[in-house]
Amino acid sequence: MRTVQGDLIQLAKAGEFDVIIHGCNCQCSMGAGIALAIREAFPEAYAADRATPRGDRGKLGTFSVGIVDRYHHELHVVNAYTQYHWEGEGVLVDYAAIRRCMYRLKRRYARPPRLRIGLPKMGAGLARGDWHTIRAILEEELDGTDATVVEFDRTG
Repeated sequence: MRTVQGDLIQLAKAGEFDVIIHGCNCQCSMGAGIALAIREAFPEAYAADRATPRGDRGKLGTFSVGIVDRYHHELHVVNAYTQYHWEGEGVLVDYAAIRRCMYRLKRRYARPPRLRIGLPKMGAGLARGDWHTIRAILEEELDGTDATVVEFDRTG
């Protein structure tokens, strides 16, 4: 898994990725952080999130997908349910949910043709997870895929 500096959304719009994945809570809000930016840029992803049951803990470790057919290519925007809520103290991300999501996503997107996957440092921002732990999970579960972590850079 490689890492680049830039803006995941702009790179996706430019056709650099076939699939982008971001961490979501189970409350169907997408109201802050990269989730809000994705909601604004790709309303299809927000619609997919809103089609799931609000506040359902059973969503942890699953995902919904908004398919965006713009920018001269089809882009799958994945809402990975990796935390239950955005409120609370301490670490909000659920590491086991990240693992289950990535396992399921690899099964869906790793088969030929090999798709280009982009993701932010999910779970390590507003969800206050440990990036080293999360990266290790991502590297293990997405091994063999064309996955790229995009570290946000306003100049990218």
